[in-house]
Amino acid sequence: MATRDEIENWLAKAALGDRAAFDALYMATSAKLFGICLRVLDNRAESEEVLQDIYVRVWNHAGRYQVNGLSPMTWLITIARNAAIDRLRRRRAAGAGDSAGTDMAEAQADPAPGPEARAIAASESARLDACFDELESGHAAAVRGAYLDGETYGDLADRFGVPLNTMRTWLRRSLLKLRECLSR
Repeated sequence: MATRDEIENWLAKAALGDRAAFDALYMATSAKLFGICLRVLDNRAESEEVLQDIYVRVWNHAGRYQVNGLSPMTWLITIARNAAIDRLRRRRAAGAGDSAGTDMAEAQADPAPGPEARAIAASESARLDACFDELESGHAAAVRGAYLDGETYGDLADRFGVPLNTMRTWLRRSLLKLRECLSR
């Protein structure tokens, strides 16, 4: 795993047009960002397309990243999550269904991760679930809805019967609690 300084350095060089730095950034971060896309979209082909779009955005806007004490991975993950949610919303709006467009090779390939990846994912999932358990149940459901299922803040506010700004506050405070819990 690349360090924060390495990623920041690659972003700075990519902003200046350094293709080698961009390649190093891609190699170090693409698996994580692809996993985020796949989690949101639940479609391998769409996730690959969105990942390509993400790195086009990163190449074009690497100069916008500012070293400010926050993790550069947070910046990249935000771009990935937003791009995947945008694609999911377009799919839902078009009524395309959950897996339209899969080809024969994709249907035959075994997309399941290997044993090591499953063990790591299970461990990380258990940690995240434990942190979600520390949140109030409504707040945890709102975070899952907003960041895993692609629901809008407005939809969540309606569902939970709270004003929009209250929902924003719930989500922000819940994310801070999750970050604190995961850093322990």
